[in-house]
Formats: sequence, C-alpha cells, structure tokens
Amino acid sequence: MTRPAARGGRASADRLARLLNLVPYLLARPGIEIAEAAGDLGVTERQLREDLELLWVCGLPGYGPGDLIDMAFDGDRVTITYDAGIDRPLRLTPDEALALVVALRMLAETPGVANREAVERALAKIEGAAGDLAGAPVEVRLPGDTARVRELRAAVERGRALRITYYTAARDETTERTIDPLRILMVGARAYVEAWCRRAEAVRLFRADRIDAVTELEEPAAVPPQARPHDLTDGVFRPSPDLPLITLRIGRGERWITEYYPCERVEADGEQWLVSLRVTDLGWARRFVLGLGPEATVVAPAELAEQVRAQAVAALDAYAMPVGRADPAVAGTTQ
Repeated sequence: MTRPAARGGRASADRLARLLNLVPYLLARPGIEIAEAAGDLGVTERQLREDLELLWVCGLPGYGPGDLIDMAFDGDRVTITYDAGIDRPLRLTPDEALALVVALRMLAETPGVANREAVERALAKIEGAAGDLAGAPVEVRLPGDTARVRELRAAVERGRALRITYYTAARDETTERTIDPLRILMVGARAYVEAWCRRAEAVRLFRADRIDAVTELEEPAAVPPQARPHDLTDGVFRPSPDLPLITLRIGRGERWITEYYPCERVEADGEQWLVSLRVTDLGWARRFVLGLGPEATVVAPAELAEQVRAQAVAALDAYAMPVGRADPAVAGTTQ
C-alpha cells in the first residue's frame, strides 16, 4: 500500500463549488451534450458523470421521490427534470439563520481572510433580515484567538515593523528577529504571522504561540518587492526532495501518523506498517520518535536510530539508582 499526502479537504471544497454551479448551469441548457458541458465547466467527462451521479442523491429532507434532484439522459445528453427547489430564494429558519450568523462572524474574525468586506456585507444583510437575531448574545472566539494574536493583528493592520523574540522548536533555540509582516493567517487551529525576516532575508512563517515577546517599532514595515506569500493550499509544511527522509516501523497504535503527517510511502508489513516521510531536520525527528509509543522503531537513517538510542539510554541512566546507595533522608526514617 503506497499513497501520497492527503488532499481531501481541498478536493471536497472544489467539488462542492462545482456541484453548486452545475444545477443552474444545466437548468439553463436542457439537453446539453455531456462533452460540451464538461468543456465549459473545465472538468473531464468522467468527472462530470461522477458529479451527476452524486446529484442524484442530493435534495430535500425526506430524500424520497419528489425530494431529490432528478435528471433525464438521452444518449450523451442530459436534462435536469427536477431541481429540488434550488432555483428558489433560500428561506432560513431562525435556527438556520442564527447558525449562519455565527459562522459568518467567526469567518469575519479569522486572520488572513482575503475578502473580509464581502463577508461583512453578507453578515449585515442576513442580520438585517433576521430581526432579533442581529442582537443575539453570541460570542465568537477562535481556538487560536489569544491576546497575542490580537496584538499581532493590530500591528499588522497598522503596517509597522516588529521586533520579536521567537522560539524555534526544530533547533530548540530562542532568537531575536526584526520582521516586516505580510499578513496574519490561520492554518488549522494555529495562528501564524507571515513576514519578511530581515535576519533570514526571506519570507518566513512564525507561529503566534511561539512568539515570546513582541515590540511594535516606529518604522513602517518595508517588505521588499521579491517577497511572495507562501502557497498554503496543502498546509504549512511542504515536503521536498532535499529534506531528510525517515522510515519508521509502527504498530496499530501509531497509525495515526499516516493521517496527521504527509507520508511518501505507507506499506503493510504483517501487523506493522513501514512509513516514510520527510522531516525538517533529524533533531525534530529524534524528538518526534521519542514521543511515540513502544510500537515505533526507526528503520532509516542509521544516524537517526543512533540518536534515538543514545538519548533513550541517557534518559534511563538519569533514573537509575546506583546499587548499594540509598537516600540518607529515607534511610533516617527507618531507624
């Protein structure tokens, strides 16, 4: 069994957008050829047929005859015969409206949203139509929305350079840096500052929870023309062939690794799995392996296996009590 890193979240979002566009497109073109529709929508004929099969099980609650979207095929032509009301204006129940208001408020507070004005306009429109819901006592707080994140966001919006004290976990070191922020963004439940780092002379991502101190400077942020934001479509960590490749043998209890980290190879080996993945450096990999359970062992590289063994032995030695020696305080209590 070999598989690439998962990209399910992005693919699902793309397909949802395509399905929402597909029904009104077909309603306006009854009897259109599938090949022509696929060309207009920028997908293959096979993908369009799979989307049409999915539409057959979409519709209104009840999910019986008269509830689901229906269509007719005439050779390679398709016609929507029942749209399940998708062409009618959406009418929300109070509970649905409140859920949408909460979701939009959260989106409006999410750092890095590209078009916050559009979100705020939609929110104002829905709150205006929702009546009493507009003043509902709802507090929205993101998982990473700490005082430090709010402080950083305000500094970025003012366009100032920052001096930060930053902890780098991969090297287990704390450094002082002057950065010119580009944006604040959320990836998963973590907030990041993306900025031009004057020390590295490159664009870097700084985790907000690893910024120990921040000082807003008087000078404006000076981002050089060559600075470009990272493409975070597939997450913060982007494996590349120049990074170290490690291989682990894991048991059932450690299989979560394959869901949480992008793996280049996952192969079944009896009851165990062989997992290969790229890491930023072997120091991080050593700490990672030591944090796993006893069902994980290093297969390669040999250097990593030796580092893990040496640190494990050192940890055990720290707990060892020399034979024949006892704690005097304990010994005194037994007389």
